[in-house]
Amino acid sequence: MYDTKQYKNYNLSIEINKKLKHSYLSVTKEGKLKIKTPISSQKFIATFIDEREEWILKQLQKIKNCKKLGNIELHTQESIEERVNYFAQKMSLHYSQLKFRKMKRRWGSCSSLGVITLNRALFYVASELVDYVIVHELAHLRYMNHSKEFHSLVKSYLQEEKKYRISLQEIDITW
Repeated sequence: MYDTKQYKNYNLSIEINKKLKHSYLSVTKEGKLKIKTPISSQKFIATFIDEREEWILKQLQKIKNCKKLGNIELHTQESIEERVNYFAQKMSLHYSQLKFRKMKRRWGSCSSLGVITLNRALFYVASELVDYVIVHELAHLRYMNHSKEFHSLVKSYLQEEKKYRISLQEIDITW
């Protein structure tokens, strides 16, 4: 059962599904709350939201501060491939394959087989952010995690890696 309601100036989308074991809350990029729950009690839903209000406000603030992806292509696939090869050589790391695709939530990924996939949204962001994603994904060839050693490796090639990571988090990459 789906229902849409107002609660404390929040637009709610509620999905009651008796097969669920737990209740889930998410905030859409439009600022709408989505609740999936096995419990249909209005009192439960109100309490559920109230207990998570600090988190909700934080998510809504992130959405408000989010920058839209530009519509001017700053890079080509070939220019990014050149940067990947440059950093791979500089870092003495070897990837097996490089792919580009539209991704909704990630800037890039690296598989355990050495396949690096980069988001086509990188064509529209500043060069230093492209370099950060490249170095980040190449570093996964050595460390398949986000350990201190991983971040130390990234930082050894890009001193302002934390600034770049935060900048990327502030960009809405949904197409």
